[in-house]
Amino acid sequence: QTGKAPGGEKSTDSTQESAMKKKKKQKKAKGDPKTGQEEESHTCCGCRFPLLFALLQLALGTSVTVLGFLMAGISSSLLVRDTPYWAGIIVCVVALVGFVLLCISYQPDEKTCAQFTVKLLYFLLSALALVACVLAVAFAAHHYLQLTKFTCDTIQDSCQCKLDTADPLGRTFVYQDTDCGSLSSMLSLYLLLQMALNLVAALVCLLMCFVVWKHRYQVFYVGVRFQPLTAAEGHGQQV
Repeated sequence: QTGKAPGGEKSTDSTQESAMKKKKKQKKAKGDPKTGQEEESHTCCGCRFPLLFALLQLALGTSVTVLGFLMAGISSSLLVRDTPYWAGIIVCVVALVGFVLLCISYQPDEKTCAQFTVKLLYFLLSALALVACVLAVAFAAHHYLQLTKFTCDTIQDSCQCKLDTADPLGRTFVYQDTDCGSLSSMLSLYLLLQMALNLVAALVCLLMCFVVWKHRYQVFYVGVRFQPLTAAEGHGQQV
């Protein structure tokens, strides 16, 4: 009887361990809401990459680009900085890279080279688009303030404007192929729209830079730094 006791204890221990494993599996299958939310965040495309913001970037970039080309059609004398279609094109490219990132299958810890490369490219292009949109807002605001102070006269097929008519050495701004009436009304409206659209696009790009940074440095690293600690604790318990 004494020889059979250890075997019985081992069998009871194994049954208890199997029962505990079954209970853990049932809890994972049924129900911890936190683990369920974590799994959904890794499987849901809208959670791991906000599709709504990518669509918003595409819409804003298209609007800025179209409006920039419309501004270029007002007068052939307008500079490239005054028609910021280049900022809209960059935002559209950022949105397309975001759609590519959305189509890549999710891998934890960024184990795929394609996922890491596209995510890094998206972050860098978003930062570039942010700078471009801020520059477009600054150029549009400067040009709008100049228009409010101009004194313009229509001469033949051009509109000539001055900041100070009393100064004979003052700079004269010439807008070819337009009249002063359409220049003061249409160009002022377009500049205001450019400031508003580029400001919203800059805020969206800034938000997306923050989202990509948070997705990289506040999600995937969890658990890596705790492995040496758990190993050290195990050695301490063994000693």
